[in-house]
Parts: sequence; structure tokens; C-alpha cells
Amino acid sequence: MTFSKQTSPHGSLVALSTMKDEGPTVVEWVAHHFAVGFTELMVYTNDCSDGTDTLLKRLEAMEIGVHHRENVIPEGMKPHPSMLKAAADEDLIINSDWLLVLDADEFLCINHPSGTLDGMVADLNAMNASAMVLTWRIFGSSGIRAWSREPITDQFTRAAPEFWNKGWGTKTMLKFDPKYLRLGMHRPIIKSQHKETDYPDSVLWVNGSGRPLEDWFKFRGWRSIRRTVGYDWAQINHYAIKSMDAYSLRKFRGNANLKKDKYNSDYWSLQDRNEVEDTRIFRHRDRRAEIMAALLQDDEVRRLHEAAHARAEARLAEYQQSPDYQAYVANLIAASDVPITQVTAKPPKARDPEAVKAVQTKLEQRRNAQPKEDRRTPPPPGWGSPFASPYVSGSADIAADIPLEMVENQTLKIPLDSRIFTAATLEVLKSGKFDRRHARNITGFLTGCSRLLDLDCGIGFVALRAKAATPDLQVTIHEERPSLLLMSRRIAALNFQGATGIAWSQATLNPDGIWSGLHSLLATAKPEVLRLSGPLLPAEAFTEAPLTSVRRILIPFLDPSEVTAARQKLTPALTTLGFTEDLNGEPNGTLYLRRE
Repeated sequence: MTFSKQTSPHGSLVALSTMKDEGPTVVEWVAHHFAVGFTELMVYTNDCSDGTDTLLKRLEAMEIGVHHRENVIPEGMKPHPSMLKAAADEDLIINSDWLLVLDADEFLCINHPSGTLDGMVADLNAMNASAMVLTWRIFGSSGIRAWSREPITDQFTRAAPEFWNKGWGTKTMLKFDPKYLRLGMHRPIIKSQHKETDYPDSVLWVNGSGRPLEDWFKFRGWRSIRRTVGYDWAQINHYAIKSMDAYSLRKFRGNANLKKDKYNSDYWSLQDRNEVEDTRIFRHRDRRAEIMAALLQDDEVRRLHEAAHARAEARLAEYQQSPDYQAYVANLIAASDVPITQVTAKPPKARDPEAVKAVQTKLEQRRNAQPKEDRRTPPPPGWGSPFASPYVSGSADIAADIPLEMVENQTLKIPLDSRIFTAATLEVLKSGKFDRRHARNITGFLTGCSRLLDLDCGIGFVALRAKAATPDLQVTIHEERPSLLLMSRRIAALNFQGATGIAWSQATLNPDGIWSGLHSLLATAKPEVLRLSGPLLPAEAFTEAPLTSVRRILIPFLDPSEVTAARQKLTPALTTLGFTEDLNGEPNGTLYLRRE
């Protein structure tokens, strides 16, 4: 098995990085980015003591597209700026067709439908895009403490939720034009003499979903915001900590940014995010494994690779003998228990307010000249309007026991679980205002009734609130997504002594086209009050026999247009069954139909 230098129909696709003592992961990083589709990799090294530089030189000698450079750092300059300044004069960088600046702990993951860098670049070129701003996904330790020689991307599969904005650092893949741009670690910097020309408006920058970015990002910032984040085409998997053993090694190895005491428990707490599983990078795994195996067939590459691992393991064994190590690990374990909603990130360094104001003024002038609908990009799913679903799409796996902050809404304790709730919903929950209008009004609609069936109701918050207010009420909570039903059970366990009077159903309402699932559920629950919390059911779902016990039907709404739709599609059929609308319902957020 051999590996030959790759080509692309789109020319030279280059990844640029700087490394120090990354020997154990060099082969994987190189193999992965070749597997993704890069044709060239250029890596600068400085002050290596584990053979990272020697390994890269050997890979360079194999003429497969790896290029090694010594990072000669001028006095007073840090490694990253030094590398960027030197690289900007390299023919490989100047003549690249697309360039991505990466750190050694960052791995590009292609989510584009094509599954390849070539496919994604084809679409970027078709759009005439000049830059693609890629947002981090923060990957934690996955609960792994011990050092391992297994590939990073195989070991660490748990990450922060997509919409956790403290993890929204960016990297930019760009068409580098040294006439107009300087290289930056997170985004290119438009040279001063071109900022007030037509150049900024002449280039299209897009986010990780291929959507156009707002102008401000061309001038400042290195983080995504709600309106600009996107992962549909690509993301940067950021493995900043890896295992506890790997993290402890980094603490006394130093880092490329020379940040004092970077590898402390606060940083661990920020980066050890394991709330959701993300294995999208596995689409590159087989090809990466093939390339790794081919590279390691070279005797010298294999020797240097294994020596780097052995050296790290020897240093770790020595470090573990120190009493400081046990104290350090104990601090990390405690830091892992910090719920994601309580993690704090250090604020960015203060900038010159006058300079920022001047840039903002220019941006506002440009923005105000645009049509209103073009001024801002729409928010991504999960951050939408107040009428959007409060839940993360799909059915998440919430089996893993993770630290969660507890909050109270309408007397009910609710865990802030980002695997279930969107980021916008977490903010609402923290304020105590989750579904507040319906939770406050539900008891009024139930007066004189003893059994409630709430269909398609998510976590069943309103039904549980009704149960808390009226302990004798019999409640059936229906939801087809198992993760939401499990969360409902957990909320009930937190707030009630036992589950007496509460039932849960995951029934499919219309499994055969004749609504037998709904009718069976109605026959079992025998509700006096039927609440339709989910999508509006069609009139044919309701017939007299299944509704025998039902005296009231509630259709909660947020958007007033939902009331009009329900009156048109459902009310006439229910009227023939003896239900009439009580107009007192609409002011309280519910279309209210009675049959007393």
C-alpha cells in the first residue's frame, strides 16, 4: 500500500498550521486532511523536543504534499503571528487556490452532501465565494482519562451542542490574495488601504452552511454569532483537551500562543463538553485509516511516530509520580461536573472603542443602503422566531448522565439539558418563562374535569403544571419522540412523589391511515379534556365513538395564524359532533371547544 501526492480539479488546496511537540498526532492530522481532500499541507514548527519537526521533514522527503518549515520567531513575536507572516511570502501559499489555516488540534469535517472537499469547493466556486468561515465544534474528553495511541477522531466523539455559543470560534478557508489580504489565525484581515474601497463589497464570504455572511465579519471578530453560525457544509472539530492524561502533558509542554497557565481547570471545564454525540467525521475515517497505514509503512515515519508516543508515555509516567498530578486530576474531575449552563468564558480583550465605533459606522452606512430584507441573514434553525420548536430537532440520546443545572419554571424543577432544548429555549428556561402563558392558564380550562390527555406535547410541561396545581388530576402525556418522553419522566420524578395519576404514551397516532393509534389512546385514557399541542390534526382523525368521554378540546397557539387555520380545518367537523367554541379561550392563548 502506498500513498501518492493528490491532485484536485480545483487546483491547489492547502492547509497551513504551526506545531510544537505534537509528535503523537502528526501522522493522523496529516492523513486526515489528505483524506478530506487537501493537496498540500504546510506546517511550521518551533522548539520541538519530541521529534515533531523530524517527522514532518521525513514526510516532506516522501514528496506526498507535506511541506515543513522552521518557524524562526523574531524577538517579541509569538509563534502564530510569526508563522503567518512567513507563510504569506511562500509561493505555495501565494499560489494556492483555497487555503485553510488550522491548529494541530483542529480537524476539518466535511458535512457537505458530496462528503468531499472537492465537492464543497465546487459549490463555493459556483457561488463565486472568496471565503468560507467555519465554526468550531468543541469536543470534550468523552470521559476518557487514560492516554491512548488510538486516533483522536476515533476516541473523542462527544461534543458541545451545535448552538452552544461559547464554543463558536472560527477558522476561515479562503482564496488568498496577498494584494488585499493579510493572513490571520481565524479570518483573513483586509489591508487598511482597501477597507474603504469597493473591495469589501466585491467579495462574497459565506458561513459553514454556504450562506452569505454579514459585512461586519469582513472587518472584525473571530467568533460566529446566532445569525451567522452554520454547520451544514463543514465544521472544525476542535479537540483542545483530549483525555485527562493528554491534557496534563500539555500543561507542562507549553503552547503555541504562550498563554500563561492556559491548561487549568477553568479551561478544562470550558472545553470538556460531552453533551451530544457527533460522529460525522467518521465519513472520512476509512480513507484516513488507509492513508495512515500507508504512511506508517515507511520505516522512519513509523519509528518517529512510535518514539513520539513512547516519549509522551514516559513523561506521563514520571509526572504521575508527583503529588501535584493527583491534585491536578482531582481539579479536572471537579471541573467536568460543571453544567454547561454554568460554564464561564473569559471576556475578550478590550479594544479601542473609538476604532470599533469607526468601523461600525462604515458598516452601518453600507447596511442601511441595502434593502431591509437583505440587511441581516436569518437565524439558523433552533434560534428562530418565538414560534419555533423549543426542542432540538430529531430524537437525541440522553442516556448519558451529564452534569445539568436545575431551574424552576411555574413551580416545576427542570434540568437545563442542551441535548433536548435549543439554545434559545435554555435562555427562556433560565428566566423562568418557559411556556408561561399556557402553564398559567391551563387550570382554568380544566375546571370540573378530572382526566387530561395532551397529544404531541414534547416534555409535557403544561400537563405536568396542571398536575402540580390539581393533584387529583389524571394526566396522560403523549409524545412520539422517546428522548422528550424520557425527559418528561425525569421532570415528573423531580417534582412528584411517585408517578400516581401520570401516564406516558409513545403511540403512533396514525400508523395505518385510519388513525387507529389515536383512537386506541383515547379509549385507554378516557380523557375529559383533549389538548392538541402538536401539529394540527385533520378533521378525519376525529369521530364520535373515540371522543365519547371528551367534553373539552384545547388547541394552544403562539402564532395567531394558527387560530385561523384551526377554525377552518377542524372546528366545522367538531361542531357536527356537538362542540362549540368558547370565545374566552382565545385571549388566553387557546382555541377552546366545549361539549358540556
